[in-house]
Amino acid sequence: MKKLLPFLLFCSIISVAIDGHAADRSYVDPGTLDGNALPFSGAVQTGDTLYVAGHIGVTEDRKVPADVSDEARLMMDQFQATMTKAGYTMDDLVSVTVYCSDVAHYAAFNAVYKEYFKQTFPARAFIGSGPLLFNARFEMQGIAVKRGD
Repeated sequence: MKKLLPFLLFCSIISVAIDGHAADRSYVDPGTLDGNALPFSGAVQTGDTLYVAGHIGVTEDRKVPADVSDEARLMMDQFQATMTKAGYTMDDLVSVTVYCSDVAHYAAFNAVYKEYFKQTFPARAFIGSGPLLFNARFEMQGIAVKRGD
């Protein structure tokens, strides 16, 4: 029992820490697709950190714009709308991951991407992914931390 006591104390501390943080979570509704609720959150905030789910540039009727830049812009607009709903700006992003079905679209994506930031850019990975949902070319997810004014 003597050896077990420190472990039980550690578990109790972890449990209190987890329970305390669970209460301060808020969620952004991702909306619907084809009239059906989606089985995930568009973003989850805990403390000053926002975790933004993957977004793709697809219209309500699952259409991907024919033009690569138009698709990138649609995806970025939708991503930005989720951030705004949560009370964040694009400049609050600290890290993003971009999945791309064809890395030949890297330059076209960057031309659109840089229009969405006023200050510095977040850390970023641009990953060649193969096929994406609904034949999208891009998907982006990110982590934001609220900036102090």
